[in-house]
Amino acid sequence: MTAPTPPFRDPHLPFAKRVDDLMSRLTLDEKTAFLHQFAPAVERLGIAAFRTGQEALHGVAWMGPATVFPQAVGLGATWNEDLVRRIGEAVSKEARVMRARDGRVGLNVWSPTVNLLRHPLWGRNEEGYSEDPKLTSAIATAYTRGLRGDHPAYWRTAPVLKHWLAHNNETARDTSSASVRPRVLHEYDLRAFREAVEAGAVAGVMPAYNLVNGRPNHLSPHLGGHLRTWTEEDLLVCSDAGAPSNLVDSEHYFDTHEEATAAALRAGVDSFTDHGTDSSTIVARVRGALERGLLTEADVDAAVRRQLSVRFRLGEFDAEHDPYAVTADTEGDFDSPDHRALALEAAEQAVVLLKNDGVLPLAPDARVAVVGLLADECKLDWYSGTLIHRSTPLEGLYERFGADRVSFAEGVDRVVLRTADGRFLHVPPSDEAPAEARGTEGALDPALLAGRTDLPPLTTDATGTGTELALVDWGEGVLTLRAPDGRYLSVAEDGFVRASADQPGGWVVQETFRLEPHVNGHLLRHTGTGRPVQVAADGVKVAADDADAEVFELTVAERGEDAVARAAAGADVVVVVAGNDPHINGRETEDRTTLRLPGHQERLLRAARAANPATVLALVSAYPYAVDAETLPAVLWTAHGGQAAGTALARVLAGDVSPAGRLPQTWYAADADLPGLLDYDVIGGRQTYLYFEGTPLFPFGHGLSYASFGYADLAAEIGNGTVSVSFTVTNTGEVAADEVAQLYVRAAEPSVPRPRRELLAHRRFALAPGASTRVSFEVPLSALAFWDVAHGRWRVEPGPYDLLVGASSEDVRLSATAAVDGEPAAPRPVRERGLEAADFNEQSGTELVDRTKVTGDAVTPAAGGSGELLYRACDFGTGVTRVTVSVAGGGTVEAALDGGPWTTALSPAAPTAGPYDYTELDGAFTAEGVHDLRIRLRGSLRLAHVGFSG
Repeated sequence: MTAPTPPFRDPHLPFAKRVDDLMSRLTLDEKTAFLHQFAPAVERLGIAAFRTGQEALHGVAWMGPATVFPQAVGLGATWNEDLVRRIGEAVSKEARVMRARDGRVGLNVWSPTVNLLRHPLWGRNEEGYSEDPKLTSAIATAYTRGLRGDHPAYWRTAPVLKHWLAHNNETARDTSSASVRPRVLHEYDLRAFREAVEAGAVAGVMPAYNLVNGRPNHLSPHLGGHLRTWTEEDLLVCSDAGAPSNLVDSEHYFDTHEEATAAALRAGVDSFTDHGTDSSTIVARVRGALERGLLTEADVDAAVRRQLSVRFRLGEFDAEHDPYAVTADTEGDFDSPDHRALALEAAEQAVVLLKNDGVLPLAPDARVAVVGLLADECKLDWYSGTLIHRSTPLEGLYERFGADRVSFAEGVDRVVLRTADGRFLHVPPSDEAPAEARGTEGALDPALLAGRTDLPPLTTDATGTGTELALVDWGEGVLTLRAPDGRYLSVAEDGFVRASADQPGGWVVQETFRLEPHVNGHLLRHTGTGRPVQVAADGVKVAADDADAEVFELTVAERGEDAVARAAAGADVVVVVAGNDPHINGRETEDRTTLRLPGHQERLLRAARAANPATVLALVSAYPYAVDAETLPAVLWTAHGGQAAGTALARVLAGDVSPAGRLPQTWYAADADLPGLLDYDVIGGRQTYLYFEGTPLFPFGHGLSYASFGYADLAAEIGNGTVSVSFTVTNTGEVAADEVAQLYVRAAEPSVPRPRRELLAHRRFALAPGASTRVSFEVPLSALAFWDVAHGRWRVEPGPYDLLVGASSEDVRLSATAAVDGEPAAPRPVRERGLEAADFNEQSGTELVDRTKVTGDAVTPAAGGSGELLYRACDFGTGVTRVTVSVAGGGTVEAALDGGPWTTALSPAAPTAGPYDYTELDGAFTAEGVHDLRIRLRGSLRLAHVGFSG
């Protein structure tokens, strides 16, 4: 007899019932094993192995060749949700086809990144969409919808949002804490996640490495308190790589890994990405936590249930019913003509024209000099797939204008290195066939890919002139050296220096060096190992220490600016292509230190401009720069645009496509305009276009066109819980072009600090010359709300609101003011409820910390000094005579009303035993009616709550 089909295999049952059935059949050991990223097979039930995590930020990454779309920040610059949805769809189709060919490819994709681009020096700026939560959530929602597919039950891929929560620094990223006040939490950081999750196409989130308010994100109470309340779907929380171990090893938040693992699981982490493919350590920690009573089987069940929910949605148990299973009809959904065309369309739409005095578009018969370190490059980043196709700006301009009308100068410094005893550094010839590009073979962890050891190491030559190397200074003194055959000098695990790499890359880049002045020459220090280069009998390699280092004399055969000047002088127009290599300075693990272009590239720009005033600066970069735009007739920016980047840029320069990208973040004019990297208070620190009061180099939403557009006939109405705005846009130019109409709002008479203007809606659309369209937006009135710390909820404030329509946050064409009948402010009922310390209106000199290891916030003076908190409109009713404060640590709490003197000072007799050991202090304090309350903190004391009585 045939055994009956178990319910979990029955495709006609709801997923929830099938999960219940499968859970009942799994043993505790089997369920525990599922908690690691690499969940093993359960052969007795016919369940396959499963892994969480497949990078797919702008194409399937790490697993070999795939279609490569523009970087995420470039997708954000398109301001085009329909385009981004189609890209997500293409990426998910390729993931399915690649998985059918290679079972290592996963369908639980760890994309997109929705961290807000609060600070432009963040090393991972390239991964986010925008500094604005509304635009970020709109683009993220579009991408996840494409990744998910449109079937009501089954998902093509299961996207996980990164990185929960308030994560914008690589500096000390696993030990630093972001101090996030309630208004910033709700109005800024949570919003991008919330709106994407509520849209219904998100399978989960990944917590960030950093801490928020003193508590590691992998223990965030907001996973349960907020995230999982936004949807009825089971959300899978996957840890970041190594982060569970960090709870003990670097953060020292717990004494044992059993405690840490149990706490993370109880907080809501379902899948532990730790120790690579080896699950034994995590499994042992979970078992230890169970044995110690730190976890129950129910805790394990909750996590496993959420993982299984995702696996059922991906069709794993329903091969015959999975609408996204690869068939003969869909196996061509990889590197298809449609995907190639989409990559080009995306790269074109991502180009932002920042300035144009008429030099663009280029004349059809123009003689063009294309110069610069990125002029003949198509750069990839850490989260890129391997290129199948590539186009550089030089190749694109050759194709568009013809090689006879385009000249080129890269602008590298051509140098030779000579040892102290007169021998020249020499790259020996190699008969070896060139290796495939890094990453072609795919890797679950590309950080483990090794450098080549099959080529001969560098030598020295006592009789010749040595090998001329192409030197590039990428800033901060970080150099690359390239051999004449195009291979970069690199150091493999055996320590020898070879010309072996097609591009700089890897988790630890092995192709960068520093030249350090030393006696009568320079040490050549390899940055990957931190060791200097020496010349040994068996070849050039890194030395054990400086005592064995070789001292080199650097001779410059040609400076890059000389080659650039020659090319520029003979052209009608010069295009300087400048920017960054995404693997060097400003990347994951490394923040930038300045907005300025590296000095080498500034030299090239000055040389081109001096030789030919008709110089166009094309910035190809993962982040904004502060450049001297006043002296340039035209400036463009695009993120690294993927496989079609060069063709797209050339088509925009030539006018085949009118640029319509818009800046997704503020471009500041100077480093002095930036807040501290670790200052996460966008309100108090006046950060991003929402609050910045200075003059930016280029504002949020900015982008020019080869056409011009008129705005007219604004109609605005507020009623029935909706803000309705409509207006007419006309293409008043001579070419067809896209426009991006933007609607902003500003509270005209706010009672608390509110944004200078805030994006409510936007739309990108195409118009032929002379054509008009009516643009309408309907926005829920709740979009005007702010987080009222006095009552711990959202509130729409009554009063006038300015509705601003235009082409950027600063280019406002139409405006109207509308009155809103909101909810009036009410004083804080402090006599009845007291005050949560974190619910201040304003502060100075304090930071937020964890009230307990599980939940809640407290406030402490920064660096153990002193700080003040202001709580406005506190209602003491008919009067109070006593104040009680809940504190831990040691120090003093003082209280005062309005601008009056400090009337109460409370201090524990001795510091409490630990930061979570709270005690209550009571003292005299007299107040009645409504007053502002000031609290001053001194010492290492933590304040959690203030109460009143009497």
